[in-house]
Amino acid sequence: MRRPAHLTRGRHAPPVPRRTLEVTSADGSRLHAEVHGPEDAPAVVLAHGWTCSTAFWAAVVRELAGDHKVILYDQRGHGRSPAVPPAGYSTRALADDLVAVLEQSLAPGERAVVGGHSMGGMTIMAAAERPELRARAAAVLLCSTGCADLAAESRVFPLPTPGGRRRAHRLLLGSRAPLGPVSPVAGHALRYATMGPGSSAEQIEACARIVHACPTGVRARWGMVLYHLQLTRGVSRLEVPTAVLAGTADRLTPFVHARRLASVLPQCVGLTELPGLGHMTPVEDPDAVAGRLRELVRDHLADVAAPHDERPAAEQKTEQQQAEQQKAGRQQTEQQKNDRQKNDPQKNDPQKKEKAA
Repeated sequence: MRRPAHLTRGRHAPPVPRRTLEVTSADGSRLHAEVHGPEDAPAVVLAHGWTCSTAFWAAVVRELAGDHKVILYDQRGHGRSPAVPPAGYSTRALADDLVAVLEQSLAPGERAVVGGHSMGGMTIMAAAERPELRARAAAVLLCSTGCADLAAESRVFPLPTPGGRRRAHRLLLGSRAPLGPVSPVAGHALRYATMGPGSSAEQIEACARIVHACPTGVRARWGMVLYHLQLTRGVSRLEVPTAVLAGTADRLTPFVHARRLASVLPQCVGLTELPGLGHMTPVEDPDAVAGRLRELVRDHLADVAAPHDERPAAEQKTEQQQAEQQKAGRQQTEQQKNDRQKNDPQKNDPQKKEKAA
C-alpha cells in the first residue's frame, strides 16, 4: 500500500483546512487552495517552492492559524493542482497564479502578508510589477530564495568554477529520474542537498515524502525555469515592505542570494540569518518563519486590516471612564471658581474694588 505524500502525525502533519477552494488562473489552469484559521483574522498567503506542496507549510500553519487567516495553494503541477502543457511553465505563469489566488481567496479590499519559500519567493518577485500584488500585499517575506544565477552559485555540487557548477546543476534541475520510495539513503541524499546538518529524522522524512511525490515531468519543467531564472528587475520593482530570511548552510540558494536581495529591494525591512540551517527553513525552523510573518502582520497589516480600536472592551471602557471623570473634574473646578467669584463682595462691589486699589 502506498504511503501518503505527507506525514499524518506530529507537528509536520498538515492540519485540516477550514475550507478549500479551486482557483482558476489566467490561462484556465486550476489550482488547489485552502484556508486555515478565523475568517476575520489578519490574512497571510503562502507560496511553496519547487517540488513541494501545501503540506510543506504544515508546522508554520500550526503556529499561525490560531489568530491568523492562512491561505495556501499548490503551485501548478504540485500537490493537488493538475499539471499543465509544457508551455504553461514560466515565471509569467507563476505570477498569474499568485494574482489569481490573491484575487479569488481574499475579500474585496482585503490585504495580506505574502510569504514565499524558494520558488514561492520567485513567484512573488515575478509578480512584483502586477498592480494586483501591489494592491493586495501589505508586506512580503522572501524565504530561502534567489532571483538569478541559481545554477552557477548553488553548492549541491561544490565544483571550483561557476561554469562547472552551472553545467552540473543543470543536470540536477532538469533530471526526470524517478526518486523512488522514501528510504534512509534517499533521506540522507535529500538532507545533504536541501537541509542543515542538525535536521531531525521527522523533518527529513516530512520533506522527503513531499519532494518524492512531485511528478518527474513537473519537477524537470520547473527545474529548467529555475535554471534560466532572471528576476533581478522584479526584485528592484517590489515596492512593498519586504523581509528576507535564509539559512547559512543552504546549498541550493546559498546565503549570498539573501544578501543580494536585501541590497536590491526598494523597501527591505530586515535580513534574518538562521545559522546552520539549510534550504528548507519553514520545516527546519518553523518558529522563526512564523515569528517573522507575525512581525510583518503586526508592523504592516494590523492597522490596515483593522483601523478601529481592537483593544479589549474592558480596557476601552476603563479609559473612557477616566476621560469622563477628568471632564467632570474640570467642570467641577470651573463651577467652584465661578461660585467664589459670585460670593466675593469685593469683586462684586465697584466702590470696594476702588478702595482696595
